[in-house]
Amino acid sequence: MTKLIHVVEDDEDIRFIVEYLLTEAGYEVTTSGSAKDFFEKIAIQLPELILLDVMLPDGNGINICRTLKSDTRTGHISIIIMSSHAAERAVLEEACADGFISKPFDLDHMLSFVKQVLNNRDE
Repeated sequence: MTKLIHVVEDDEDIRFIVEYLLTEAGYEVTTSGSAKDFFEKIAIQLPELILLDVMLPDGNGINICRTLKSDTRTGHISIIIMSSHAAERAVLEEACADGFISKPFDLDHMLSFVKQVLNNRDE
């Protein structure tokens, strides 16, 4: 079964590249450019993994992550925070995220980290 990854990123170029890379790697990908769009889509279909930007035009990824992790419906979903502004340790502790990718990021590293987080989730 193909794993569904939801990419929440307001930068259209980054969102396109990440979606393309994950699709080519065999994942099903849904994307959102805003928190509002994300919450509308996640109400319909839950992913196995969320790649979540911190700075969104209508929300904060850290708060979104904390909300998702504290909800019984979404708490099991793996979440990787992506940011060029936040320190890794603070983000992981504050948001309860499963991982952190610092922007700009190496595409191969990002893909292998996604695979690692999904494999850890399955164990």
